[in-house]
Amino acid sequence: MSQVSTTPGGGSARATFVAAYSAVTLAQITNALPGALNGTFANDFHTSGAGLTWIAGMFMMGIVVFELSWGLLGDLFGRKKLIYAGAVATAVGSVLAALAPTTGMMIFAQAIGGIGAGILFPISLSMIAAITPDHRARARAIATWAGFLSLGAVISPVLAGLTAQIFTVPSAAGAPGGATAVFHGWRVAYYVAAALAVVVLVVAVRATDSAAPQGRKLDLPGQSTLALGLIAVLFATVQAVDAGFGSPEVIASYVVGGILLVLFVVIESRTRQPLIHLSLFKNSAYSITGIVAVTGMFAFLAIAFSTSVAVGGLALADTWKVGVLFVFIQGPAFLLIPVVGWLIHHVAPRWALTAGFAFMALSGYWLSTFSLGVPEQFGGTPWTAFILPLLFLGIGFALTIGSITAVAINTVQPKDIGMASATTNLLRDLGFALGPVIGSAIAFSIGASVFAGPLAGILNGAGLPADAVAGLSQIPPLGFLSGWDGVIAQFSGQALAGGAPQQAVSGMVGALGAVQHQIQGVAGTSLGQGFQMVYLVAAVAATISALLTLFISGRSTAPSADAIAETTEANAEAAADAAAVTCRD
Repeated sequence: MSQVSTTPGGGSARATFVAAYSAVTLAQITNALPGALNGTFANDFHTSGAGLTWIAGMFMMGIVVFELSWGLLGDLFGRKKLIYAGAVATAVGSVLAALAPTTGMMIFAQAIGGIGAGILFPISLSMIAAITPDHRARARAIATWAGFLSLGAVISPVLAGLTAQIFTVPSAAGAPGGATAVFHGWRVAYYVAAALAVVVLVVAVRATDSAAPQGRKLDLPGQSTLALGLIAVLFATVQAVDAGFGSPEVIASYVVGGILLVLFVVIESRTRQPLIHLSLFKNSAYSITGIVAVTGMFAFLAIAFSTSVAVGGLALADTWKVGVLFVFIQGPAFLLIPVVGWLIHHVAPRWALTAGFAFMALSGYWLSTFSLGVPEQFGGTPWTAFILPLLFLGIGFALTIGSITAVAINTVQPKDIGMASATTNLLRDLGFALGPVIGSAIAFSIGASVFAGPLAGILNGAGLPADAVAGLSQIPPLGFLSGWDGVIAQFSGQALAGGAPQQAVSGMVGALGAVQHQIQGVAGTSLGQGFQMVYLVAAVAATISALLTLFISGRSTAPSADAIAETTEANAEAAADAAAVTCRD
């Protein structure tokens, strides 16, 4: 732990604890909300595959790219200021999300909310650590902090489901053209989050401030190249969902991102106070831990994101049902806190890690056998069938989320514990961010490939001319599912602009209407095959992670009292990304 200083006579310890616990609960609620709502977003915003991926992944991107800097800024300038900033950003992001009329606005809201949560996670932990210098008292406070974090992960899907179920009503004003406007109740969940952010802001006024500026320095070149490099690579992967991996913008973004990340490595190898000590990776055991932190958490969030879209977006299950499923994903991380803590301290934590990844793999293999893309009332897989495999996923997550950092700490010397913990957290969060991004790229590319042949057959059978068939074949399957009216409007406008007579266009629109249900059925099953593959890929990633952990060996010497305290703090901090689906989660 860094040496800390508190403001003399300033603030209340009780207010500090209340502010920290409510802040981490708030951060986790906003972190986990998209996980239960991805299917709803697809239907409400009529978004593309890339748009849905941005909504799910942008929040985690806001956390990942600045993760190593927020704690440092709090050390330098005072954690109370950072709590204010995090609460304000969360409130603004939540209100914008509640009001968002379009996919673009929702993505922007998620970016602001992600930055807010990215501040609140580490700063809330640092604030309580600063006022509890005694190791035992600090361990109890951190365990309580982790409990509130996990509680937020359980509250979030319940909040999403209940508000969507209770507050979704037709608007009295109606919509243009005589259609019925609907107030979507999920927006209330974001208003609740904004209200909680105001509570955190008010309580934090009476909290004790603290800082630890001694020997701390912001690595601006390293932070800039890391942030921009990660953004470029993630941007390229998301854009490939719609544009394809061969598009110029995707290739250019990968090149730029690769160059920036290489520069980051060069900078970190030469600076005196790096964000990441690259020498850690000379330790093979730590390197393996870093790999499984990425691959294992990718597997977790890829499965969670796929479930949200497959059940909520393709099978059209009610939002409250998706919320219930996410309780089974997130609940074990809360309920098993004492069990996992005992395992980490009494059994080699790598065995808990191996078992956790094995549970995740079992969940992914099982889910990959489900028939996806068809609503339950038309013979699709019942939503209740997802409960047991998702419970296995939740148990696996509970076993791995704290164990990853514990294993990483056990592979390095006591003097490197702090940096090993922070670096592992970054890699773990990168895995979370990659879950919805890579998962979407797999699902939507496979879905589009499978969809192309049957769609052309349906359109040709409906008597549409070849040029119309070629144009409509460029539309991804999610477009036909979530935005049929928009597809028809776009098709009509392009046909008229191309010189087609109004009567001919009306005839083609009528022909499309006659085969709408057939097209949408094929679109759903095509995307279902894509998400089956995501489940399978995630299961393979979890299997590889489980096997790799068998080759990890830890320190043979017993850690000191300070190392034990650092380990306890790191294990609690490792829980900071316990939700997420976006996707994330």
